[in-house]
Amino acid sequence: MQGQNQQQAYDRGITIFSPDGRLYQVEYAREAVKRGTASIGVRTSDGVVLAVDKRIRSPLMERSSVEKIHKADDHIGIASAGHVADARQLIDFARRQAQVNQLRYGEPVGVETLTKEITDYIQQYTQVGGARPFGVALIIGGIVNGEPRLFETDPSGTPYEWKALAVGADRGDIRDYLEEHYDEGMDLDEGVDLALAALASVNDDELSPEGIGVATVDVETETFGQLTDEEKEAHLAEADLLDTGEDADDEAEDATEE
Repeated sequence: MQGQNQQQAYDRGITIFSPDGRLYQVEYAREAVKRGTASIGVRTSDGVVLAVDKRIRSPLMERSSVEKIHKADDHIGIASAGHVADARQLIDFARRQAQVNQLRYGEPVGVETLTKEITDYIQQYTQVGGARPFGVALIIGGIVNGEPRLFETDPSGTPYEWKALAVGADRGDIRDYLEEHYDEGMDLDEGVDLALAALASVNDDELSPEGIGVATVDVETETFGQLTDEEKEAHLAEADLLDTGEDADDEAEDATEE
């Protein structure tokens, strides 16, 4: 019984290490990230691609209210997986830091600099009592001096730089797909196709333009922009990943016949 009570103490206290050196609340925050729908980042020679699964729970929900891709600055985009409310707080923090850097130094903030400022902020919530860690992971992509950069933030406050990555649900399967098909020489359109194919690989190889979000930051303009439904549909149709709804129609016909 005493051992069980000690275990619960380590479990509840964010500032208390367990005997084997673990912070349980940080690990639980990572589990919260895994419960979120997937987000993908791909770095190409021409820029950075962000793609997200924007699963809509009801046809009555406004699509625009489901935000998983955000503009942090003109040259930086952020995708999230995990608790949306936590992501919103970190996005607001990132935007403030980008503005502070512009006002203080008269130049856009670097992607690595912004990522480390965010992870420093996240890390504070892993060693202060009375608060909990952020249950969200971010993919931060942008262009600095013509060079694409792609980073991930972890609930522990650790930054990682990637060529391609996934966070959220089915992360392992998507990462395996990216490792198999990633090519450093691909252009931006090929990066979009790879991100969509990786997302489709865990969604029965079918996606709808309304159920996903895609954004790019290209080297030439160093500008963040999101793809329209028409552009997403064109990419999906070209890659034969477009969900035409035929399966649902067939099921409805079978039910009618029965």
